[in-house]
Amino acid sequence: MPFRKPNDEGTRPTDVTETLVARGTAGAVAVAWDADQAVTALYSANYRSLVRLAAMLVRDAGTAEEVVQDAFVAMHGGWRRLRDPDKALSYLRQSVVNRSRSVLRHRAVVEKYAPKGLPDAPSAEAGAIGELERSAVVDALSRLPTRQREALVLRYYADLSEAEIAGAMGISRGAVKSHTARGMTALRNVLEQFS
Repeated sequence: MPFRKPNDEGTRPTDVTETLVARGTAGAVAVAWDADQAVTALYSANYRSLVRLAAMLVRDAGTAEEVVQDAFVAMHGGWRRLRDPDKALSYLRQSVVNRSRSVLRHRAVVEKYAPKGLPDAPSAEAGAIGELERSAVVDALSRLPTRQREALVLRYYADLSEAEIAGAMGISRGAVKSHTARGMTALRNVLEQFS
């Protein structure tokens, strides 16, 4: 359907292309009119379905609308390079899919390099309770016999194995097990008295 100028009284209807040819400027402007009309027709007929397609891909309605609008702008700008104008809708769909992929790639990169949030800081009460518990354990350890205290500290604070503890203390592995078991029992009894 060619664009027609409004009828003036007593003149014949003139096609825009005929007017442009008569003036010698048919090349660029006639194609621009065709691009405007075609893109307008495609936009009104397919915009919503293309936005739904993009929204399914990018999972965000606002971004989907931007993707589709960018695809229409690109198609309008490249209308002259379009080999088969009948396949413009296919071109638009492919453009929407490609632009949606680009959005998803960009999101992945942003998420990958986003600064990590700081861990939640413990409350002042938790810090105070932790300090009391540590001081209670240190106080209870100081009340244990020397060998039991050494065995417990090397086992649970230094995280040494029984063989390493035996070598450090100069005793057998059996003696390490015995001192550790007795020390844990005595430590438990002392801590129960504090609480």
